[in-house]
Amino acid sequence: MIPRVLSIAGTDPTGGAGVQADLKSIAAQGGYGMAVVTALVAQNTRGVRAVHRPPDDFLRAQLDAVGDDVVVDAVKVGMLADADLVRTVHDWLAAHRPPVVVVDPVMVATSGDRLLDAEAVDALRELVRGVADLVTPNVPELAVLAGGPPATDWAGVLAQAREVAAGLGVRVLAKGGHLVDDPVVRDALVDPDGTVVETVGARVETPHTHGTGCSLSSAVATLRCARGSWPDAVAEATRWLRESVAAADDLHVGTGRGPVSHFAGLWARGGTETPPAAAEVTEGWWRETAPVRAAIDALPFVRALGDGSLDRRAFDDYVGQDALYLREFARALAAASATAPTAAEQAFWAAAAEGAVATELQLHGGFLPPAELFDATPGPALTAYVDHLLAAVARGSHEVLVAALLPCFWVYEDVGSRLLPQAHDGHPYAAWLRTYGDQAFAATTAEAVRLVGEAAARARPEVRERMRAAFAASVEHERRFFAAPLGAATTT
Repeated sequence: MIPRVLSIAGTDPTGGAGVQADLKSIAAQGGYGMAVVTALVAQNTRGVRAVHRPPDDFLRAQLDAVGDDVVVDAVKVGMLADADLVRTVHDWLAAHRPPVVVVDPVMVATSGDRLLDAEAVDALRELVRGVADLVTPNVPELAVLAGGPPATDWAGVLAQAREVAAGLGVRVLAKGGHLVDDPVVRDALVDPDGTVVETVGARVETPHTHGTGCSLSSAVATLRCARGSWPDAVAEATRWLRESVAAADDLHVGTGRGPVSHFAGLWARGGTETPPAAAEVTEGWWRETAPVRAAIDALPFVRALGDGSLDRRAFDDYVGQDALYLREFARALAAASATAPTAAEQAFWAAAAEGAVATELQLHGGFLPPAELFDATPGPALTAYVDHLLAAVARGSHEVLVAALLPCFWVYEDVGSRLLPQAHDGHPYAAWLRTYGDQAFAATTAEAVRLVGEAAARARPEVRERMRAAFAASVEHERRFFAAPLGAATTT
């Protein structure tokens, strides 16, 4: 299930911190983010200009509006401007008891100034003691919770984290990002019993770290729901944040200390292009090949096949070549079955291979003596088409292979269905027209189109482009294949 995560924090109009950063972080971890605003903050990348604090009853109304309607899997608590707001949030959390509560104690500004008075700090300690599962202070905030001066080395950070964890009965995520003399960034998950799980990562040299505390805490809250383990959640969240900080310079947001790039990894690995729907892909391929298919319709061979006036020598030449083609086509279908990702797709392509050998070759055997069915010398059109299919098999891409195979279904069904009305009694090629104009073949073709379209929709863009090219090439091979027999007959 997708984690439903509530951020209770202030705002940042430039999107780098507060609830805006939380919502991005939650989404980046695969969660559904919600936000209750504790303060409207007029700030940008250069600093805070003004803060508007909502009334306590309005804050509680926001919280109740969420809690009365939505099952909340995790809560991240950020900026709480004073003791009354802290108590309002504490009371609501105590009443609702969300499964996961992570508190990012926003108490010290980047300048070093204290943001909360002593009463608010005491109220925040009680909130952490009463309802929090994890608290995520930076070095100055950890010092406030511990009641001492900020630590100057990692050993001092760990000592204060153990003190806070034991004193408040809460896990502490101690963060070493402020220890700028350390060439690496150290983080540690410290349990109340003193257990410590450390993670170490490379320090990213960038000034653009605005909102890292907000982002990390909301990421951990989301990942704890998804992974079920605090150490796993912290390890993944710190990896993600390091990647996001490393890409911060690319954002060019503001002229001060800019935000991290929350979705950098997702953009790099998945891109921002929405995959097309399956039908959208195949219909696009079909439209693209319309000129080639029109050329097939205009071929003298196809017209004469439809009205029954086709010279029998040309038809027999076609049947001989097609028998050889179907033998290789069946092998390519078997390869598609072997590489198919699901049992249903395996079964479909295997059945199609059997049909190519049994049903269609039986049809061809009705026009040529069975003993002569495979006696034809492969012509250039046949050889080129088969080489195209075998190349698709050899490259090992199931997606490209089935795209190359699809026109042998779709073009034949298209031609057969439109020629079928001419299959009157006494038509010399009525059996051919009825085979490819038959509703059963239309249903098989529709399933092939659906499966190939779904494979294309799942594929990476570069694979989808190779599929398109393979499909278009096969349609052109179909045109040449239909053109060859009459050409051969007229030259003999």
